[in-house]
Amino acid sequence: MKASDLRSKSSQELDEELVALRREQFNLRMQQATGELTRNNEQGRVRKNIARVKTVINELGRQEASK
Repeated sequence: MKASDLRSKSSQELDEELVALRREQFNLRMQQATGELTRNNEQGRVRKNIARVKTVINELGRQEASK
């Protein structure tokens, strides 16, 4: 996931993406707790993607507020 791809999405699509990533993060946490998680790097990937989405959402919010 790249930030440039996220910037082309609408705020509604970004919110949906954020919800999906949060759900994935929760599922990964549950897999880790039960010992089913095999690739630990997935948690870091999801966490960074959440940060990217939130950054783009904040950028859009600032742009709309300055208009």
